[in-house]
Amino acid sequence: MSDGLLERRILVWMGMLRRRTRGRKVPFTRIGFVLVAVLCPLVTGQVSERATTPDSRDGYVGSQTCAQCHGGIYKQFSATHMGRSLATVSPALLDALGTPLGSMPSSTYDAKMDRHFEVSTRDGKLYQSEFQTGQDGKEIFRDTRQIHWIIGSGMNGFGGIVERDGYLFQGPLSFYSKANHWAVSPGYEFVDFGFSRPILAGCIACHSGRPSPIAATNGRYANPPFAEMAIGCENCHGPGASHVQAMKHPVHGASGYPFIVNPARLTPELANNICMSCHQAGDLRILKAGKEYSDFRPGKPLDDTLSILMVPPDREAPPQEDHLEHYYSMTLSKCYRASNGRLACISCHDPHVEPAKAEASAYFKQKCLTCHTEKSCSLPIAERQRSSPPDDCAGCHMPKRDVTEIRHASITNHRILARQGEPFPAEAFQQTTAALPDLIHLNPAPGQNSVAPPPLTLLQAYGELAANKPEYSARYFALLDQLEHTEPGSALVQAALGRRDLLNGKLQAAVEHLQLAVKIGPPQANVYGDLSEALAKSGRTEEALPLLQKAIELDPFNPVLQKTLVLRYIQQKQYPSAKAALEHYLEVFPQDSFMRHLLDMASQGGMPQ
Repeated sequence: MSDGLLERRILVWMGMLRRRTRGRKVPFTRIGFVLVAVLCPLVTGQVSERATTPDSRDGYVGSQTCAQCHGGIYKQFSATHMGRSLATVSPALLDALGTPLGSMPSSTYDAKMDRHFEVSTRDGKLYQSEFQTGQDGKEIFRDTRQIHWIIGSGMNGFGGIVERDGYLFQGPLSFYSKANHWAVSPGYEFVDFGFSRPILAGCIACHSGRPSPIAATNGRYANPPFAEMAIGCENCHGPGASHVQAMKHPVHGASGYPFIVNPARLTPELANNICMSCHQAGDLRILKAGKEYSDFRPGKPLDDTLSILMVPPDREAPPQEDHLEHYYSMTLSKCYRASNGRLACISCHDPHVEPAKAEASAYFKQKCLTCHTEKSCSLPIAERQRSSPPDDCAGCHMPKRDVTEIRHASITNHRILARQGEPFPAEAFQQTTAALPDLIHLNPAPGQNSVAPPPLTLLQAYGELAANKPEYSARYFALLDQLEHTEPGSALVQAALGRRDLLNGKLQAAVEHLQLAVKIGPPQANVYGDLSEALAKSGRTEEALPLLQKAIELDPFNPVLQKTLVLRYIQQKQYPSAKAALEHYLEVFPQDSFMRHLLDMASQGGMPQ
């Protein structure tokens, strides 16, 4: 095959990959994990200028320390879904997961992807395999990885996490509890990621106690990657060191309680912020400049760390999401509005207690009866008793609905309805402000409802939205023009300006902006990748190649960057290097049938030497 034909095929495939992934809604906050940031079409992500390590998280002591004095509560909480959100695979865990691992089929086939998957155990360890067979039944490739951690409590299911050279990735198979079988993980119905879909900080922050992601990377973690495995006491109560110290060395007349956060003593807004940090997705969750997910502290406004934003609904397209929209749905309830916002998440939910399924109906009915009475319900008691379970307030007024983001799963709708089919209140369509007329800010700091998020936050928001909603493109570029003059020292702004000029063919301007973004730092793979592309298109190929190699060094599991490297070698007629890059690519991404086909064709046709 000629080098020109190979080059064209790679370019076509890269375009297909970008179109397949760009703009597709596969966000962390809804199903677990996001695509690589380099594929974002308009703006690069804001990152902190410091790495996040366990040593930087001052004041944390771990749930085992809390359990020394609060053993009963700790034991209760450890049995909840939150208390079992993440676990290390061990022989004991495999025994506990005996049903899905033993009696369930350990293999499955996905016809759409033409991929076989297997789950197996060996010597107390858990493995997943992905492989493809030809028409003759022989294996074309097989990729087997050890599953080091199980993520998920099993309420809807659980998935696996693998570790590769200090990076964490999702396993391609998940177990779905309702269907009682293994199937491809959420998001894999769109693209076969194999074992190279990164676990990003925004995902694992809500599925573990204290993860240790390294900033400005796609899925790289410190060693060990978790300072605490499952969600623990300090996720809701804040760092406990000061409280422990005060209780060990009490001062006469003083109490240790001011040194720890009790959500029940907070204002409803601040108490809700703790829950919203993981249970409220919105359409966008944007970190503030210089912040990491680990910077949020219970008792402080969540908006100090990240802003949760939502595209305003209208009557033709009313709110429909249930998964991770609990707070927003609650605010649309008559109960919430009649309470003037005093109804909070913890009015009904005690995070320490999770009633058994058979007890849940009666348990939550008692919560309803703190505000209502038996006579509040207009249905005759005899009719209410005929429901299953009988006299089930939540089942009638907060029905479960299937969620599309996680197959075989249903979620309780937290918009409390007086009756089925009740229309949305007028307030649902009047939630924007004069300061922010095109988005709903779901978590403004107390007293800041009429204040818009900072321009850098909005720049990222508009950039993410523009992929699917072109009406936000003009707002994005207008704000970027403004920030070019008001925030020229921001690496985010310079990188975004460089991407804009690169897309518009203004190559020299793109190079200048991207070089400045690199200089400001911290190093980001997508900025180096854009700078390499701008230089290559400018004919400065010798300068472009080292920058692309730097991008791959920063993000070694990014398929687009590695495909681009193959292309650059071909363009420079470095054919042995191109073939070696193709072979390395398939070592990292063996599931990529297209690139395997290209390598076969190049080998059979004799790539020029």
